Amino acid sequence: MIPPEFEYHAPKTLSDAVALLNQYGEDAKILAGGHSLLPMMKLRFAEPPHLIDLNKIDQLRGIKEEDGVIKIGAMTVESALLNSALLKDKVSLIPKAVKLIADPQVRNRGTIGGDIAHGDPANDHPAIMMALDATFILTGPDGERSVKAVDFFHGTYMTDLKENEILTEIHIAPLATHTGTAYFKLKRKTGDWATAAAAIVLQMNGDKVSMVRIGLTNVADTALRATDAENILIGQPLSEDILNKVVDAVTAICNPAEDLRGDAEYKTAMAGVMTKRALLDAASQLR
Repeated sequence: MIPPEFEYHAPKTLSDAVALLNQYGEDAKILAGGHSLLPMMKLRFAEPPHLIDLNKIDQLRGIKEEDGVIKIGAMTVESALLNSALLKDKVSLIPKAVKLIADPQVRNRGTIGGDIAHGDPANDHPAIMMALDATFILTGPDGERSVKAVDFFHGTYMTDLKENEILTEIHIAPLATHTGTAYFKLKRKTGDWATAAAAIVLQMNGDKVSMVRIGLTNVADTALRATDAENILIGQPLSEDILNKVVDAVTAICNPAEDLRGDAEYKTAMAGVMTKRALLDAASQLR
Protein backbone atom coordinates (compact mmCIF):
# COMPACT_ATOMS: atom_id res chain seq x y z
CA MET A 1 0.00 0.00 0.00
CA ILE A 2 0.94 3.65 -0.30
CA PRO A 3 0.16 6.33 2.28
CA PRO A 4 -2.61 8.91 1.75
CA GLU A 5 -1.68 12.39 0.58
CA PHE A 6 0.24 14.56 3.05
CA GLU A 7 2.17 17.83 3.06
CA TYR A 8 5.93 17.42 3.50
CA HIS A 9 8.00 19.94 5.49
CA ALA A 10 11.82 19.93 5.75
CA PRO A 11 12.86 22.69 8.18
CA LYS A 12 16.55 23.53 8.47
CA THR A 13 16.47 24.89 12.02
CA LEU A 14 15.05 23.62 15.28
CA SER A 15 13.04 26.80 15.78
CA ASP A 16 11.37 26.34 12.39
CA ALA A 17 10.55 22.70 13.23
CA VAL A 18 9.01 23.67 16.56
CA ALA A 19 6.99 26.43 14.86
CA LEU A 20 5.63 23.98 12.30
CA LEU A 21 4.78 21.45 14.98
CA ASN A 22 3.08 24.12 17.06
CA GLN A 23 1.13 25.31 14.01
CA TYR A 24 -0.19 21.92 12.94
CA GLY A 25 -0.41 20.20 16.34
CA GLU A 26 -1.98 16.75 16.24
CA ASP A 27 -2.18 16.91 12.42
CA ALA A 28 1.63 16.66 12.21
CA LYS A 29 4.10 13.82 12.74
CA ILE A 30 7.85 14.06 13.18
CA LEU A 31 10.05 12.08 10.78
CA ALA A 32 13.43 10.99 12.13
CA GLY A 33 14.86 7.72 10.76
CA GLY A 34 11.45 6.66 9.49
CA HIS A 35 11.65 2.97 10.39
CA SER A 36 8.57 3.10 12.59
CA LEU A 37 6.47 5.89 11.08
CA LEU A 38 6.78 5.16 7.36
CA PRO A 39 5.64 1.50 7.57
CA MET A 40 2.66 2.61 9.67
CA MET A 41 1.81 5.25 7.05
CA LYS A 42 2.06 2.72 4.22
CA LEU A 43 -0.36 0.47 6.07
CA ARG A 44 -2.51 3.54 6.86
CA PHE A 45 -2.30 2.92 10.57
CA ALA A 46 -0.99 6.51 10.70
CA GLU A 47 -2.36 9.19 8.35
CA PRO A 48 -0.79 12.54 9.30
CA PRO A 49 -1.79 15.44 7.04
CA HIS A 50 1.64 16.99 7.70
CA LEU A 51 5.06 15.32 7.94
CA ILE A 52 7.92 17.31 9.49
CA ASP A 53 11.32 15.87 8.52
CA LEU A 54 14.15 16.65 10.99
CA ASN A 55 16.98 15.30 8.83
CA LYS A 56 18.18 18.71 7.63
CA ILE A 57 18.65 20.08 11.17
CA ASP A 58 22.36 19.56 11.82
CA GLN A 59 22.21 20.83 15.42
CA LEU A 60 20.24 17.71 16.38
CA ARG A 61 23.18 15.42 15.55
CA GLY A 62 26.37 14.68 17.40
CA ILE A 63 27.93 13.27 20.55
CA LYS A 64 29.93 15.48 22.91
CA GLU A 65 30.96 15.94 26.52
CA GLU A 66 30.11 19.34 27.92
CA ASP A 67 30.17 20.54 31.54
CA GLY A 68 30.70 16.98 32.75
CA VAL A 69 27.70 15.60 30.84
CA ILE A 70 27.57 13.37 27.77
CA LYS A 71 25.14 14.99 25.32
CA ILE A 72 23.72 13.05 22.37
CA GLY A 73 21.67 14.78 19.69
CA ALA A 74 18.35 13.07 19.09
CA MET A 75 19.00 12.71 15.34
CA THR A 76 22.29 10.86 15.91
CA VAL A 77 22.13 7.55 14.05
CA GLU A 78 22.81 4.19 15.67
CA SER A 79 26.02 3.59 13.69
CA ALA A 80 27.48 6.82 15.12
CA LEU A 81 26.68 5.57 18.64
CA LEU A 82 28.30 2.23 17.87
CA ASN A 83 31.53 3.82 16.63
CA SER A 84 31.84 6.69 19.13
CA ALA A 85 35.15 6.61 21.02
CA LEU A 86 33.66 8.93 23.65
CA LEU A 87 30.77 6.57 24.37
CA LYS A 88 33.02 3.51 24.42
CA ASP A 89 35.16 5.24 27.02
CA LYS A 90 32.52 6.88 29.22
CA VAL A 91 29.10 5.30 28.53
CA SER A 92 30.04 1.82 27.36
CA LEU A 93 26.54 0.39 27.68
CA ILE A 94 25.33 2.27 24.60
CA PRO A 95 27.79 0.94 21.97
CA LYS A 96 27.53 -2.54 23.50
CA ALA A 97 23.75 -2.48 23.17
CA VAL A 98 23.70 -0.95 19.69
CA LYS A 99 25.45 -4.06 18.36
CA LEU A 100 22.23 -5.91 19.19
CA ILE A 101 19.88 -3.37 17.61
CA ALA A 102 18.55 -4.21 14.15
CA ASP A 103 21.18 -4.61 11.40
CA PRO A 104 23.84 -2.38 9.74
CA GLN A 105 21.41 -0.96 7.17
CA VAL A 106 18.94 0.11 9.82
CA ARG A 107 21.69 1.39 12.13
CA ASN A 108 22.92 3.72 9.38
CA ARG A 109 19.51 5.39 9.23
CA GLY A 110 17.70 4.84 12.53
CA THR A 111 18.15 7.50 15.22
CA ILE A 112 18.37 7.29 18.99
CA GLY A 113 15.73 9.99 19.38
CA GLY A 114 13.28 8.27 17.09
CA ASP A 115 13.71 5.01 18.98
CA ILE A 116 12.99 6.75 22.29
CA ALA A 117 10.20 9.13 21.22
CA HIS A 118 8.19 6.39 19.49
CA GLY A 119 7.39 4.90 22.90
CA ASP A 120 7.42 1.30 21.71
CA PRO A 121 8.19 -1.07 24.64
CA ALA A 122 9.97 -3.36 22.17
CA ASN A 123 12.52 -0.67 21.29
CA ASP A 124 15.89 -1.07 22.99
CA HIS A 125 16.91 2.44 24.01
CA PRO A 126 14.17 3.14 26.58
CA ALA A 127 15.41 0.46 28.99
CA ILE A 128 19.04 1.34 28.24
CA MET A 129 18.34 4.98 29.08
CA MET A 130 16.67 3.95 32.35
CA ALA A 131 19.73 1.92 33.32
CA LEU A 132 21.91 4.95 32.54
CA ASP A 133 19.63 7.30 34.51
CA ALA A 134 19.43 9.50 31.41
CA THR A 135 17.62 12.80 31.09
CA PHE A 136 15.74 13.83 27.95
CA ILE A 137 15.63 17.43 26.72
CA LEU A 138 12.27 18.32 25.16
CA THR A 139 11.96 21.52 23.16
CA GLY A 140 8.72 23.34 22.40
CA PRO A 141 7.43 26.88 21.79
CA ASP A 142 7.92 27.70 25.48
CA GLY A 143 11.56 26.57 25.49
CA GLU A 144 13.26 23.48 26.91
CA ARG A 145 12.29 21.16 29.73
CA SER A 146 14.03 18.10 31.17
CA VAL A 147 12.41 14.74 31.88
CA LYS A 148 14.12 11.71 33.44
CA ALA A 149 13.97 8.54 31.39
CA VAL A 150 12.08 6.74 34.15
CA ASP A 151 9.32 9.38 33.97
CA PHE A 152 9.10 9.72 30.19
CA PHE A 153 7.24 6.55 29.18
CA HIS A 154 3.55 6.30 30.07
CA GLY A 155 2.36 3.32 28.02
CA THR A 156 2.65 1.73 24.60
CA TYR A 157 3.35 4.59 22.14
CA MET A 158 2.59 7.04 24.97
CA THR A 159 5.28 9.39 26.26
CA ASP A 160 5.64 12.69 28.11
CA LEU A 161 6.17 14.55 24.81
CA LYS A 162 3.53 17.19 24.15
CA GLU A 163 2.08 17.61 20.67
CA ASN A 164 4.20 20.71 20.06
CA GLU A 165 7.47 19.37 21.50
CA ILE A 166 10.49 17.64 19.98
CA LEU A 167 12.97 15.39 21.76
CA THR A 168 16.21 17.19 20.98
CA GLU A 169 18.96 15.79 23.20
CA ILE A 170 19.81 12.99 25.62
CA HIS A 171 21.98 13.79 28.66
CA ILE A 172 23.91 11.11 30.54
CA ALA A 173 26.46 11.37 33.34
CA PRO A 174 29.74 9.66 32.41
CA LEU A 175 30.08 6.33 34.16
CA ALA A 176 32.67 6.12 36.91
CA THR A 177 35.75 4.01 36.34
CA HIS A 178 35.30 0.40 37.41
CA THR A 179 31.67 0.32 36.31
CA GLY A 180 30.42 -2.83 34.59
CA THR A 181 27.74 -2.63 31.89
CA ALA A 182 25.83 -5.22 29.92
CA TYR A 183 22.81 -5.61 27.65
CA PHE A 184 21.53 -9.15 27.23
CA LYS A 185 18.82 -9.58 24.63
CA LEU A 186 16.97 -12.74 23.68
CA LYS A 187 15.75 -12.53 20.09
CA ARG A 188 14.68 -14.94 17.38
CA LYS A 189 17.07 -13.71 14.71
CA THR A 190 19.49 -10.91 13.88
CA GLY A 191 17.67 -7.60 13.66
CA ASP A 192 14.60 -8.73 15.58
CA TRP A 193 13.01 -7.03 18.55
CA ALA A 194 13.66 -8.61 21.93
CA THR A 195 11.64 -11.45 23.34
CA ALA A 196 13.05 -10.01 26.57
CA ALA A 197 16.16 -8.01 27.39
CA ALA A 198 17.95 -6.53 30.39
CA ALA A 199 20.30 -3.53 30.61
CA ILE A 200 22.68 -3.36 33.58
CA VAL A 201 24.94 -0.68 35.08
CA LEU A 202 26.86 -2.10 38.05
CA GLN A 203 29.46 -1.05 40.61
CA MET A 204 30.89 -3.22 43.36
CA ASN A 205 32.89 -2.69 46.55
CA GLY A 206 34.91 -5.84 46.84
CA ASP A 207 32.47 -8.70 46.30
CA LYS A 208 29.36 -6.69 47.23
CA VAL A 209 27.16 -4.53 45.03
CA SER A 210 27.47 -0.81 45.79
CA MET A 211 25.35 0.55 42.90
CA VAL A 212 23.14 -1.05 40.29
CA ARG A 213 20.50 0.00 37.79
CA ILE A 214 18.38 -2.47 35.83
CA GLY A 215 16.28 -1.67 32.75
CA LEU A 216 13.97 -4.21 31.11
CA THR A 217 12.87 -4.32 27.46
CA ASN A 218 9.58 -5.63 26.01
CA VAL A 219 8.11 -7.23 29.12
CA ALA A 220 5.35 -4.68 29.83
CA ASP A 221 3.53 -1.84 28.10
CA THR A 222 6.64 0.32 28.63
CA ALA A 223 10.27 -0.27 29.43
CA LEU A 224 10.73 -0.96 33.15
CA ARG A 225 13.21 0.07 35.83
CA ALA A 226 13.50 -2.87 38.24
CA THR A 227 14.00 -0.89 41.45
CA ASP A 228 12.91 -3.68 43.83
CA ALA A 229 15.50 -5.97 42.29
CA GLU A 230 18.11 -3.22 42.60
CA ASN A 231 17.34 -2.78 46.30
CA ILE A 232 17.83 -6.50 46.89
CA LEU A 233 21.31 -6.30 45.40
CA ILE A 234 22.69 -3.31 47.30
CA GLY A 235 25.27 -4.41 49.86
CA GLN A 236 25.02 -8.04 48.80
CA PRO A 237 27.30 -10.43 46.88
CA LEU A 238 26.14 -11.90 43.59
CA SER A 239 25.49 -15.26 45.22
CA GLU A 240 23.09 -17.79 43.78
CA ASP A 241 20.62 -17.08 46.57
CA ILE A 242 20.67 -13.31 45.95
CA LEU A 243 20.45 -13.75 42.19
CA ASN A 244 17.41 -15.99 42.61
CA LYS A 245 15.75 -13.29 44.70
CA VAL A 246 16.58 -10.75 42.00
CA VAL A 247 15.03 -12.99 39.35
CA ASP A 248 11.87 -13.27 41.45
CA ALA A 249 11.71 -9.47 41.85
CA VAL A 250 12.22 -8.91 38.12
CA THR A 251 9.61 -11.42 37.02
CA ALA A 252 7.11 -10.01 39.55
CA ILE A 253 6.90 -6.71 37.67
CA CYS A 254 6.64 -8.19 34.17
CA ASN A 255 3.37 -8.13 32.29
CA PRO A 256 4.29 -8.81 28.65
CA ALA A 257 1.95 -9.06 25.70
CA GLU A 258 1.73 -12.46 24.05
CA ASP A 259 2.92 -12.52 20.44
CA LEU A 260 4.92 -14.62 18.00
CA ARG A 261 8.01 -14.22 20.18
CA GLY A 262 6.40 -16.12 23.02
CA ASP A 263 3.60 -16.27 25.54
CA ALA A 264 3.53 -14.13 28.67
CA GLU A 265 4.94 -16.86 30.92
CA TYR A 266 7.90 -17.51 28.64
CA LYS A 267 8.74 -13.82 28.18
CA THR A 268 8.52 -13.25 31.92
CA ALA A 269 10.86 -16.14 32.66
CA MET A 270 13.32 -14.92 30.04
CA ALA A 271 13.40 -11.45 31.60
CA GLY A 272 14.74 -13.08 34.75
CA VAL A 273 17.26 -15.13 32.81
CA MET A 274 18.52 -12.11 30.83
CA THR A 275 18.87 -10.07 34.03
CA LYS A 276 20.89 -12.76 35.78
CA ARG A 277 23.21 -13.22 32.80
CA ALA A 278 23.68 -9.48 32.36
CA LEU A 279 24.51 -8.99 36.05
CA LEU A 280 27.14 -11.72 35.98
CA ASP A 281 28.62 -10.37 32.76
CA ALA A 282 28.80 -6.81 34.14
CA ALA A 283 30.41 -8.09 37.35
CA SER A 284 33.02 -10.07 35.38
CA GLN A 285 34.29 -6.76 33.93
CA LEU A 286 35.21 -5.55 37.43
CA ARG A 287 37.58 -8.38 38.31
